[in-house]
Amino acid sequence: MRVVIAEDSVLMREGLATLLADAGFDVVGRASDADDLLLKVRSYTPDVVITDVRMPPTQTDEGAAAAETIRVEHPEIGVLLLSQGVEVERARRLFSDERGGFGYLLKDRVMDVEDFLDAVRRVARGGTAFDPEVVARLVGRRRPDDPINDLTDRERAVLELMAEGRSNQGIGKKLFLSPKTVETHIHTIFRKLGLEGGADDHRRVLAVRAFLLR
Repeated sequence: MRVVIAEDSVLMREGLATLLADAGFDVVGRASDADDLLLKVRSYTPDVVITDVRMPPTQTDEGAAAAETIRVEHPEIGVLLLSQGVEVERARRLFSDERGGFGYLLKDRVMDVEDFLDAVRRVARGGTAFDPEVVARLVGRRRPDDPINDLTDRERAVLELMAEGRSNQGIGKKLFLSPKTVETHIHTIFRKLGLEGGADDHRRVLAVRAFLLR
């Protein structure tokens, strides 16, 4: 799995590169600013890009803007944003289409190494991975006709963990459910949201999108 990392902090960038390499990823490019990130992506066509939201020269949204460009120019490349805080509108805009391959984690989440590596893998394969705080900030007020209203509390809990990028096994461990029970809940969620056709991975993305962007 080929990765490009964009982070202006040398310690953070090299730490991520070492962590990923030790886990079997092929770190094909390292960038310290948004322009270099785009150059590396166009040169190496990685499976996934990991980028800070804020990059030089202004330390505002250069990394996020580069991520938007990558999503347009290379829709097959997964993009995982890292940030010190939640920038809701930027996250909504980047996740506003029906494609997966997108994640948004707070930098503190990287400290949980296994969760972080799982998030990188999931995003690279077209899935999603959102920090719990990002999920909480993205979930809007319910509309009267929102099919999310038809979900039980347990189904909403399952869907929220799906949004965080957890596997069925991870959901089961968190909620103390058997794998078969988790699978049953997920297929019930698909049915209630009108997502009864297509591959499960794509339906997961659509279900998460319906949950976060309503």
